[in-house]
Amino acid sequence: MGIYMSDWNSTQYLKFKKERTQPSVDLANRIDLDNPKRIIDIGCGPGNSTSVLKKRFPHADIIGADFSPNMIEKARKDHPDMDFILFDATKDFDKLQGKFDIVFSNACIQWIPNHKSLLKNMMNILNPGGVLAVQVPNQAEMPINSIVDRVIKTAKWDGKFQNERKFNNLTEEEYFDLLSNISADFSMWKTIYFHRLPSQESIIEWYRSTGLKPYLEVLDDTEKKEFEQDILVQVKKEYRLQKNGEVIFRFNRLFFMARKF
Repeated sequence: MGIYMSDWNSTQYLKFKKERTQPSVDLANRIDLDNPKRIIDIGCGPGNSTSVLKKRFPHADIIGADFSPNMIEKARKDHPDMDFILFDATKDFDKLQGKFDIVFSNACIQWIPNHKSLLKNMMNILNPGGVLAVQVPNQAEMPINSIVDRVIKTAKWDGKFQNERKFNNLTEEEYFDLLSNISADFSMWKTIYFHRLPSQESIIEWYRSTGLKPYLEVLDDTEKKEFEQDILVQVKKEYRLQKNGEVIFRFNRLFFMARKF
């Protein structure tokens, strides 16, 4: 998953395993490639997306790759029938052995800088005719991100965080132009998932392992509770309760798929 933060917490991440895994299922099911032999899952996390690929392509040799030792440890424990490696997507592409028929990445590249170089590197490790399949959260279109940005700029928290969270997403138009230059053919689409969460507090629980993590990890226990409470106050304004007491957590995700020349 992320590469410019301390290690990720696989247990926290998997509290919403079903919801987090569904986009990888949808992406894998769109791959139209007969009998791929080798697949790499970049940003495999605890192996849930890699397991999706194994079900979709049971005869392929699949490698899960992630920057986080915690995630790789969890993936190896939960999926002993698959291979997982530590991998830094900013510098380790030259260390990979051989080419792949599918390069897959689900909800990872937003943490990795310089997407122009990144996507070229991902395309370069494909065999001719191979497929690059990527899903990335559309951060700018989600209220929770605006909430976090507003709270960290309040007088109470201003100056508390040395390194603000940074998402590296390009615009849809920039991805379009980039893919048109580096691939033989490509497609793009967007899906908004209406996740049913049991409470407004569940949004904090969801984001604790991802978007809130770079802030929480520099706070002491008392500050963490105060910071989350300040976020929750704003969440309750933006995410209203439904009649049954649940909350709609709209999650906007961009997908693209490209075939190598």
